[in-house]
Amino acid sequence: MFEAIAFYLFAFLTIVMFYIVVTTKQALYALTALAAGMIFISAFFFILGADFLGAVQIIVYTGAVMALYAFGMMFFDSTRDIKEKQGNKFIVVGLATLAAVLVVVIFAAPMVSENIVAFYPHVEGVGNTQEVGLVLFTKYLIPFEVAAVMLLVAMVAGIVLAGKKMDLSLTLMNAEEIKEAEEKNKKVLS
Repeated sequence: MFEAIAFYLFAFLTIVMFYIVVTTKQALYALTALAAGMIFISAFFFILGADFLGAVQIIVYTGAVMALYAFGMMFFDSTRDIKEKQGNKFIVVGLATLAAVLVVVIFAAPMVSENIVAFYPHVEGVGNTQEVGLVLFTKYLIPFEVAAVMLLVAMVAGIVLAGKKMDLSLTLMNAEEIKEAEEKNKKVLS
């Protein structure tokens, strides 16, 4: 009974948070709602008994990915309006439907299949986190180390890019100076 109540509560809160992400025009509200939605998703893992995945969801997605999004948002000037080009709506709806069907098929296939065999069966007395550690540091040690090196390279590249000075600060310029800078950039690019 408790699991059902918790599931529906977190499902409702997750949907509300991601609805706010999609509909709000304020970048800070969208980032905050995205972080809250990711934390609510981690609650599903805790309800299912996958403590390791719940902790990874909070640490990696809510911590690292949200820091990356916030860092990326610093490079955009939120005072200017964004003009989006609207494509063919039939293509967008068709591709979205195809993607949704593929996701459902991919996640439903293991549930329907009877031929699934685990390489490392569940061992009594060993927790979920220890099982993940066993597989991660035995069978998948090399990919784990390669991913760590790639993340280190990405972090160093982000620091180097952040250290470079931007040519113009649009928030400190008035409208005339922005138009002059845009015209200058158009002339340089053409």
